[in-house]
Amino acid sequence: MGAGSEDDWNVSPFVRFIINAGEVLEAPVIWFREKIVTPYRTPYPYYHQKFPRVPTIDQCYDDDSVCKFEANEQFKRDQKVDSVILHILRDRWSKCVMYQGPDQEVCLPLRKIYEEAEEAWFSKCKMFLVKWSSLQ
Repeated sequence: MGAGSEDDWNVSPFVRFIINAGEVLEAPVIWFREKIVTPYRTPYPYYHQKFPRVPTIDQCYDDDSVCKFEANEQFKRDQKVDSVILHILRDRWSKCVMYQGPDQEVCLPLRKIYEEAEEAWFSKCKMFLVKWSSLQ
């Protein structure tokens, strides 16, 4: 229902006036944002710290304690990220079940994704559940 469309002939004059008034009021705001605000805006800062990937614990030499420490810290970060991803998937599935109620076959794809991710998490981290370390 913009200016000059065929549907404008079928609406009342009051509705046409409101549409045109909205376009008149919106045009300077759009111009100001596109010409003044956006070109002079600095890039948004990225607050997440990025860590370079280091060799895994099995790639470190026996006497290289720094490499082992970095590999262990990377393992802990990866473990935390995987745990958060698993939590998000579990939350999505449980919200779907709560929302759908008795019609839970809609949620079966989410449950399958969650169970596959959970199985991958346990197969990756099951030996480290007692002590969170890759040095064992």
